[in-house]
Amino acid sequence: MLLPKNHAGETRGWPAVVRQAGIFSRSGLCRLPLSFLGLAVLWCGCRTPQKWREQADRVVADTVSKTQMKVLGHTEKINVDSPADTLRKRLLLAQKLPHTDAASRALRDLQSTEFWDRKTHLPPVTSKEAPWFREDGYHLSLTDALQIAARNSREFQNAKDRVFRTALDLDLERDAFRNTFTAMLSSLFRSTDTDEGRHDGVNNGADVSVSRRFRNGTELTGSIAVDLVKVLTQDRPGSLGLFGDASISIPLLRGSGRKIVEEPLRQAERNMVYSIYEFERFKRQFAVGIATDYLDVLLAERRIVNEAENYKRLITTTRRTRRLSDSGRRKEFEFDQAVQNELQARNRWILARHSHQRSLDRLKMSLGLPPDAKISLEEGEIQRMQAAVITLVAGIKVADYSGKIPPADAPITLPEPDRHGAGPLEMDPEKAIRIALEHRLDLRVARGRVEDAQRNMMVAADRLRAELTLLGRASAGETRSIGTAELDNADFDISEATWSALLTLDLPFERTRERNQYRESLIQLEESVRSFQAMEDQIKFDVRDRLRSLSQARSSLLIQAQAVRLAKKRVKSTNMFMQAGRAATRDVLDAQEDLLRAQNSLVSAAVDYRTTEWELQRDLGMLDVTVDGIWREFRPERDTP
Repeated sequence: MLLPKNHAGETRGWPAVVRQAGIFSRSGLCRLPLSFLGLAVLWCGCRTPQKWREQADRVVADTVSKTQMKVLGHTEKINVDSPADTLRKRLLLAQKLPHTDAASRALRDLQSTEFWDRKTHLPPVTSKEAPWFREDGYHLSLTDALQIAARNSREFQNAKDRVFRTALDLDLERDAFRNTFTAMLSSLFRSTDTDEGRHDGVNNGADVSVSRRFRNGTELTGSIAVDLVKVLTQDRPGSLGLFGDASISIPLLRGSGRKIVEEPLRQAERNMVYSIYEFERFKRQFAVGIATDYLDVLLAERRIVNEAENYKRLITTTRRTRRLSDSGRRKEFEFDQAVQNELQARNRWILARHSHQRSLDRLKMSLGLPPDAKISLEEGEIQRMQAAVITLVAGIKVADYSGKIPPADAPITLPEPDRHGAGPLEMDPEKAIRIALEHRLDLRVARGRVEDAQRNMMVAADRLRAELTLLGRASAGETRSIGTAELDNADFDISEATWSALLTLDLPFERTRERNQYRESLIQLEESVRSFQAMEDQIKFDVRDRLRSLSQARSSLLIQAQAVRLAKKRVKSTNMFMQAGRAATRDVLDAQEDLLRAQNSLVSAAVDYRTTEWELQRDLGMLDVTVDGIWREFRPERDTP
């Protein structure tokens, strides 16, 4: 250490420098600990919980955005703070729905207590009003439902929380390789009764240390301790102590090298990548699930309409049969048949209403809304979807008897299903599989797990080696206590420092635990390879099965569209024949039942085709969904080279 010189050119000791710097007052009491204490209190006062939360949020936001850009090529903000105003809260209050207390509405509605202060722990409100908040009621389109789910769903919020926690874990692993500073200030007062009387003394101390772990395994620690001792009785002796200490630990065999030392950090970084992949995969699955539930509600609603229309037709048929029976033109049992069908129709109508209410409540739960909330869906969604899907099979007939009809005993050749009228997503299976293997994020995670298992085996093998460690330590100066207050100020001279070095060797005679862990790591590697292979095969199966389901839904759509046309024609003709006395009541009832089944099957086939398209896009890994719930569907002619 270089010390300043006085006017005579003589080097002054550090106590004189400290005194000249004003550390001691004229009375001999040291002001340094009090200054340190004041600065520490001021700094701690500025580090409020809000500041710590903001710092954690900045670290996570930076980590998430960098990881997203690295693995996805774009970024989007993931906010884990619940919004101040949610649709759930508005529905509870606006519709006066029963609920328990403030916790039923929102976190920010919780009243502050002696244990909880929302102003201290929650960030200020910055979120804007959601676009679906309207004064004219809650009539939701599919786009609205997706955005509401992204904002209100508890499942979606939990998925965002998992990403946030993974980023915090990564920051903690990074902290292991940063400079770590610690500071301890103390002030000890001691009063001792001796033969010479009572001795009172004060020992003010400051201890500052820094430690650092390097990526090759070396650990370095250094500290400086300052003691300022003053005896308050007798001749008031005082003394200054200054003690510096530094130590170093260098592993040379076991636990050495960047590959081994950095492994926890490397795994945390890869876990962050996996978390982003898994969140992207979750968004796609979640969006498809919400959209499917949305269409299920509309499908159930359409079935109510079909059942109601059939119920009305059967009531009309029953009345007509009653009049014909009274006039003697129909048997009494035909009237009984009509009444039986009418009762069955009423039962199906009631069941359809209950099924619709249940599916609507399930959708509300998926959106994060109370099941007793009053909302409605846009029925035009299913009408537009059905119209768009039916255009695929417009003008196509499965059973065409419009030309010359061959003899009944002529050979029959069953026409194979073809791609006539196929939709844009009905791709070649090999092409679809290649797209899925390239874009499925969960497959990338599974492949990464294989590499993780390989590195884990490397670390396990390293633990089998001997442990050779070089330890070094150097210290200079002296400490002071109240008992040594009469000594002169400590002299801090580097040339008089104490140095020591120690080399330790732990021979690998006993490594049973490490041996078993190493063998287990080999088994885990085999399991990870099998899991990857199983997922790859499952993806191929899912894609091929979705394509088959898509083709089957189109065939069913084609059949049911023709069946509805024929059923309507049949109902009309049988009613006319019945009124003319040329058809039995059973013929009319059967025709009406067939029309109902065909109508329900047509709507179901249209919904199945659309939901299968969404599921295929999800299984291909090509359905883009934002954190706000907005999606962009995949079209091969547009999105593939």
